[in-house]
Amino acid sequence: MASVTEAFIARGDLAHLALFLWASAASALALGLVRELAAANRRFDAFVRELARFNLRHTGDRPVDDDEGDDE
Repeated sequence: MASVTEAFIARGDLAHLALFLWASAASALALGLVRELAAANRRFDAFVRELARFNLRHTGDRPVDDDEGDDE
């Protein structure tokens, strides 16, 4: 990394180096946020499924399986 920085300094492209570093950091942050959002979405989905199972169990209704269906 030091040799790349020295090459940019020698050519006077410090603005390009700063822009590249900013864009890299912003992209890494965005990727981390998307991963965290996906994980939160999975946790929320699991919570809703468990809540539905709890409600079905305590209301006396028969649970409905998503896999069962008409084979027509």
